[in-house]
Order: sequence, then C-alpha cells, then structure tokens
Amino acid sequence: MKNNNFLIGFAFLLISLIIVSCNNPSEKHLELEKAEMQLSENIEMYKSVWDKVINDRQIDLINEASFDTNVTAVVDPENIAGIENFKAYYNNYLIGFSDAEFTMVDVFGQGDKMVKHWNFKGTHDGDFFGVPATGNKVNISGVTLVKMKDGKIAVEQDFMDFLSFYQQLGIM
Repeated sequence: MKNNNFLIGFAFLLISLIIVSCNNPSEKHLELEKAEMQLSENIEMYKSVWDKVINDRQIDLINEASFDTNVTAVVDPENIAGIENFKAYYNNYLIGFSDAEFTMVDVFGQGDKMVKHWNFKGTHDGDFFGVPATGNKVNISGVTLVKMKDGKIAVEQDFMDFLSFYQQLGIM
C-alpha cells in the first residue's frame, strides 16, 4: 500500500510540474521574445532613419530621438563622438553628392548589435571632406557594424573598399 501511495503522489507531482511548465512560459523564453521584439524594432527604426537622412536629405533626423547623445562613428585617425559632430560628419555625404542614393541591401543582428550591408551611389558634385567636386559618379558597397543602446543608435563603424571609392572619385 505504501508503494501505491508513493506512486500516486509521485504521479500527481509529475503531472502538476508538467501542467505548470506548460502554462507558464519560462523566464528565459520571455526574455528571448522580448529581445527579438527589441531587435526587430531597432532594425525598423534604424532602416527608416538612415533612409530619410540620406535619401530624403533629412540630416536633422540625426538627433536625440534616434541617436544616443554620445553616438560615435568609429573612424581613423580619431572617432567622431556626439550628435552634432556625428551629424556634421555624415552631412559631408549630402553636400558632396546632391543625388546620393543609399540602399540597405540587408540588416540583421543579435541582441543590441546589428550589421548593415549597404550600397551608395551618387555624383561627386560638391565638397566632400575637403575634396572639391570631380563630377565623377561613384557606386560603392560596404558593411556597417552597429551598436544600439536603449533603442537608439550608439556606435557605427563602416567598412568599404576605400581604394575603389577614391579611384571612382578620380583622386587616385
């Protein structure tokens, strides 16, 4: 009789654990869903902001609504930090290429990190980081590593074939 009571008690405990685990998703599962939702929101915001900044020439969208106040562009010889400096840096692309066309080929990520594969086309018809207009057309692709912080863009680092870019500009 003791064995039957033990088996009944054990079976009841096992069934209770199964029911509880099925009805209450684990904390880890909820955290993963939340992280995936945040990543999806980050990607959509990121794509929208950069499309408007470059293609619609809305440089003032580089602001505290979408960018961390200490946003950083990782560049040589010295990083560009802060919203106003970041905005001035990227404004060179709008000044240098009045017909700039920026396409995001793909954006994906994990956690607060994203990778953007992009293409940039335009005619160099204005001053570009001190280089006078050449009238040459450029078509260059690259990749940007992105770090988000609290749903805002915090760090960007671009990688592209600068030799090809300078050759297309006609300065090499």
